[in-house]
Amino acid sequence: MTARPRSSNLSSAKPIRLGMLTPSSNTVLEPVCYRMLACVPDVSVHFARFRVTEISLGAAADGQFSRDAMLHAAELLGDARVDSICWNGTSASWLGFDRDRDLCAAIARATGAPATSSVLAMAEWLRGAGIERVGLVSPYIDGVQLQIGETLAGEGFDVVAEQHLGLSENFAFAEVAARRIEHMIRATAKAAPQAILVMCTNLRAAPLVNALERELELPILDSVATAIWGSLRIAGVDPGGVAGWGRLFDGLASPGAPRADV
Repeated sequence: MTARPRSSNLSSAKPIRLGMLTPSSNTVLEPVCYRMLACVPDVSVHFARFRVTEISLGAAADGQFSRDAMLHAAELLGDARVDSICWNGTSASWLGFDRDRDLCAAIARATGAPATSSVLAMAEWLRGAGIERVGLVSPYIDGVQLQIGETLAGEGFDVVAEQHLGLSENFAFAEVAARRIEHMIRATAKAAPQAILVMCTNLRAAPLVNALERELELPILDSVATAIWGSLRIAGVDPGGVAGWGRLFDGLASPGAPRADV
């Protein structure tokens, strides 16, 4: 696909379109994204799906995240002339951040739109806030959770406590009850991390963040929320317009200029 010319002068008066790559079996991130952006004027969000049904360390599960499949979905978003494209998923947390770095660079070349991911945006915020000690919450199986911890360590983040559910079916993540998610976050907070990471875009954690942050007095970064935060930044929109969804959006940290190569 030929890259199209893009304006370098984005403003709130110009409608902004955010593009999101979405796992096919995910039922959480789309409604959550719509709710987060409901009070942000002149911003809309648009989705393209590719097949993801299982999260494990097997070759077939890994193959779901092939660059060709993801790039094809991104090119379809490019047809809608979106102002940014985000991989709204967390596969790089166990497959390696370079997977997302390479993907985002390929998307930008193919579509002309700046690109980021939930995981890259999460790391950007953490680094901007000077946070190194984190808690980790996910629905994943033991091996995936262990690999996430090792991947985060390689990026300079020390997982001091974790909670996971041992699930592998992607659709099932959306059926985890709010009280169970709250329990995992509270249990992880007992180790006094500097922030808690909720690593899954099909877990209904984002609506719980505001109240839990007040209770636990530490930032909680939900991976759907970091996708929105990163998408707005690279599209030239202040994420501070997203209200009621946690410290991620309230200026607690002051990361540098938007970038997609963290």
